Amino acid sequence: MRTFASIFIMPFIFFCMNSSGQNTPSDLDKKIEKIHQKILTVDSHNDTPMHLMETGFDLSKRHDPVKDHSKVDFPRMREGGEDASFFAVFVSQGKRTPEGNFKAKERADALFDSIYAVLARFPGEAGLAVSPSDAYKLKKQGKRAIFIGMENGYPIGNDLSLIQTFYTKGARYITLCHTRNNDICDSSTDSTEYNGLSEFGKSVVKFMNKTGMMVDVSHISDKSFYDVIALSKAPVIASHSCARALCDNPRNMDDAMLRALAKNGGVIQMCILSAYVKKQDSNLATVSDVVDHIDHIVKVAGIDHVGIGTDFDGGGGVTGCFDVSQMKNITRELLQRGYTTRDIRKIWGGNLMRVMRKVRKIARKLNPACNC
Repeated sequence: MRTFASIFIMPFIFFCMNSSGQNTPSDLDKKIEKIHQKILTVDSHNDTPMHLMETGFDLSKRHDPVKDHSKVDFPRMREGGEDASFFAVFVSQGKRTPEGNFKAKERADALFDSIYAVLARFPGEAGLAVSPSDAYKLKKQGKRAIFIGMENGYPIGNDLSLIQTFYTKGARYITLCHTRNNDICDSSTDSTEYNGLSEFGKSVVKFMNKTGMMVDVSHISDKSFYDVIALSKAPVIASHSCARALCDNPRNMDDAMLRALAKNGGVIQMCILSAYVKKQDSNLATVSDVVDHIDHIVKVAGIDHVGIGTDFDGGGGVTGCFDVSQMKNITRELLQRGYTTRDIRKIWGGNLMRVMRKVRKIARKLNPACNC
């Protein structure tokens, strides 16, 4: 039987222990804020430029992710502690004809222009970043750093020189294909056409190495991936992919691929599109599920080969991190699982920035005349 004293004294003892501990929510919140102030946080992939093409869409205003179907804007980037983001110039796969290629390039150019326009309109909010040093400078100025990545090599058509054109426009990676095959390679979600890279695709990878453009292996078939790994002189990235061992989806990477990516020196940027995170009928995956993938990738590939690429505005979003305002919840989960500030710095951008520097360094060796 519990005594009168135990009923009242034990809760008091528990309250004192809890309030004086080092792991109270308020202390954890302070630690998260301190980490986000100290490190550079980078999202390697979102499709926000598609919203920028909409008449009247204002990136400087806070939007509702449910009503507006928008996951990213400047106010929510600040709220979520996100310093930098790769805005995707995404062109869906169309006809592989001269006319189709021309239209794809037109679409890509329009998306580039939409990014330039918003940066020109809000110079106090953000700036274009084409290198890691740009991103760090912009963070010091209290601005968001906007990188550009191209999702789908379709706009290249059959013209290698366009890789340099897009690099000059600010693109720093090209996802070789999307959900369907193109002239570069087989997609992970289409039939086998080349059994990997096409001959043109091999030339694309070599040219990207010489240009300083990161090769993005998200969306490409397993055989295409291994062709890239065998051919590329520089580390490659998967801008938004997950671990297939935890979610059996062809868009994800199996353990052998993760090990090959690590050996290459590259990085897989953990995607938070729910269907790639966890197999389910209707409910969204959670932040915990996302960090389960990070745990697995760290175990298989190592802490130096994992990052975060949300795919916001392209389907990304999980319970607890449904839009960019909730990005700190990933940091919270990492801390609660024992990741150190050094680990979190690597995951949140350090690894990707290392790859960017290495890719540019190798390009200068391969091509001394490289303007990179």
